[in-house]
Amino acid sequence: MNARIDYYKASREATNAMLALEKAVSGFGLEPALLHLVYTRVSQINGCAFCVDLHTADARKAGETERRLHGLTVWRETPFFSPRERAALGWAESLTRLPETGAGDPEYAQLREHFSDKEMVDLTVAIIAINGWNRLGVGFRKQPAA
Repeated sequence: MNARIDYYKASREATNAMLALEKAVSGFGLEPALLHLVYTRVSQINGCAFCVDLHTADARKAGETERRLHGLTVWRETPFFSPRERAALGWAESLTRLPETGAGDPEYAQLREHFSDKEMVDLTVAIIAINGWNRLGVGFRKQPAA
């Protein structure tokens, strides 16, 4: 697969806006380990090779285990994730697959059980951000470094 355009060069305004959103998300106070899991899982769903590579590398640097990273694609079938992480992953998948799920009530109920109102909004904005990056990466065929 060949890269298309370099979206950073094509529109600094657009990428700066995305970077500002990313910076805001990092300041919300959600656990970085949780965000790494959510970013990786959403990127897997969206098929963004660049983002999967980036976020798994970031997760490893932050101390995430290989076992959990490998189990992320089948997180529902493994005992590796806490109830809070499961709630976040379920919500992330539900919002990423919005046309199919309609942000389902079961996912919302689980989220509500483990997150405050502020954290629910903050997590949702983080999911919006990674979905945006994925659309840039997939749309313009951004590749991980060899």
